[in-house]
Amino acid sequence: MSTAELTLPSKKYRQKMTVFSIVVVAVALACIYTNFNPLGIFMEFHYVRDLVGEMTPPNYHVLSDNSSTAMAILQTLSLAFLGTLYGGVIAVVVAFLAASNTMPFRAIRLTARFVLSFLRVIPILVVILIFVIAVGPSTFAGMLTLVIVTVGNFGKLFTEMIENVDNPPAEAIFSVGASRMQVIRYSIIPQILPTLIANLLFAFDVNIRAAIGLGIFGGGGIGFQLQLAKSVLHYKDVTAIVSLIIIMVIVVEKISDYLRRKILGEGKLR
Repeated sequence: MSTAELTLPSKKYRQKMTVFSIVVVAVALACIYTNFNPLGIFMEFHYVRDLVGEMTPPNYHVLSDNSSTAMAILQTLSLAFLGTLYGGVIAVVVAFLAASNTMPFRAIRLTARFVLSFLRVIPILVVILIFVIAVGPSTFAGMLTLVIVTVGNFGKLFTEMIENVDNPPAEAIFSVGASRMQVIRYSIIPQILPTLIANLLFAFDVNIRAAIGLGIFGGGGIGFQLQLAKSVLHYKDVTAIVSLIIIMVIVVEKISDYLRRKILGEGKLR
């Protein structure tokens, strides 16, 4: 091997440096375009200090003085629960129509898959804006949004779950003269049911967080109370509501994790 071949950078090295350079340039252009200045937060830190002073201590009297805050928490839990329930049921039905081992008709299967793909690519803010215009700002609009989001996010997951079941039990039942519906009832559903319920609990956990954000855009619930407190500059109320939201999310997450462990078994979640 010649000295020139030893000193010249290899082709793989040049490719890596090219990719690295492109990434650096892209990040730099994005920072310039968005006016990103990491020193700005330190140069203008007195604004942050003043805001912290206005937000503390939290005004937890919003629970006792204003009953709408407690009702808003219940509304958020309710719309997340109903959105998960209705969306989960629809997602399961569409998943059975989209799975290759449960739907023999190609046209129906492709249509169901297209619906799931279409719902999955629609941004959640677009969905809530459509329903706010259609039915008005309310928890009903938020619940309908969560139904659509749940179908889009979990329909494909349920489809893959159905298609990945063990075939021998289904083939055994089918070989003795069972109909396709009987195969689904006695072979596929028992196999996917524990994982299905566990994923619906996870969907509820996700929808709790989504419901809070939807409230800010007209979906009702505690998110709307947070937006209202911010709009009237009651920052101590904002701090109290944010802390209540954090507690609510943590409690729901712990309960959801506990139920999933009981359904799937302790070892499967570790």
